[in-house]
Amino acid sequence: MLNTGHIHEQQDPKRIASTALQAFFNLSESWKLSVSEQRTLLGSPPESTFFKWKADKSAGRLNKDALDRISYLLGIYKDLNILLPSVRAANEWIRKPNNAPLFNGQSALERMVAGSVVDLADTRRYLDSQRGM
Repeated sequence: MLNTGHIHEQQDPKRIASTALQAFFNLSESWKLSVSEQRTLLGSPPESTFFKWKADKSAGRLNKDALDRISYLLGIYKDLNILLPSVRAANEWIRKPNNAPLFNGQSALERMVAGSVVDLADTRRYLDSQRGM
């Protein structure tokens, strides 16, 4: 017999949002992101919404755009921690100028805070390619 309660629990939007926000704010701390950078990376939610999320990670649901953005960022974080020799190097990489054609001398963070989810996706694809994926 299928346990539908367990399936429902795994797909609970509030629980997904809570987990995603906790992961995002942990990543933000590791990368030392400013509030402005955090808001932009999340898709520029209203300040009141952002601070509600930050204060209470279980404060509600996230739309698909915010979840996609967090997913890309977590993939970027994971790739960096696989590619680079230390957590410190991985956390610092996003602020260093990068001569890869995608970044054109900018840091990955500068590219990612341009605001488009495509910038996050492109950064993730670049790092995946560096991993040989």
